[in-house]
Amino acid sequence: TPHAAGGAVRILDIATGCGRYVLETMRAMSHLPAPAVLRDYKTENVEAGRQLAESLGVRDATVVQGDAFDRASLAAVTPKPTVGIVSGLYELYPENEGLRRSLLGLADAIEPGGYLIYTNQPWHPQVEFIARALTNREGQPWVMRRRTQMEMDQLVAEAGFDKVDQKMDKWGIFTVSVAKRRDS
Repeated sequence: TPHAAGGAVRILDIATGCGRYVLETMRAMSHLPAPAVLRDYKTENVEAGRQLAESLGVRDATVVQGDAFDRASLAAVTPKPTVGIVSGLYELYPENEGLRRSLLGLADAIEPGGYLIYTNQPWHPQVEFIARALTNREGQPWVMRRRTQMEMDQLVAEAGFDKVDQKMDKWGIFTVSVAKRRDS
């Protein structure tokens, strides 16, 4: 991690929802200076994130509205993050073009040598049930895009990251991976 190497930790979460997992981690690790920029496209999530940060006493988090697929907007985040997070987002989108823009924006934003934490859902036992019974943010059937881990890792590599670690749940449904930003 950047901290273990003696460097600064600056977090960017590009689709944070209300930011609970980052904010609770920041509170639990308040001894470690790690300012965070938490972005979400929904105004109500941004407001909920701000309220949650305040209720948890987390002062180093900035919660703002932002588009996770806008490369230029991601690249413009300052100060440059050393840790980028994209969790539970990409499986909601069927086309890879948006993911490519998003990952390139993260590569533009994250300092060389920094890290990207990303999730994937290569398999789900109820994917057909979910598509028939639930709707997405736009009110359409919720058809999740399952990508093989290899496909997801290739997209990450194309953007300029080298995968260094991965964890998977015991059912093989969810993965969390870490990749390091290449120097060039």
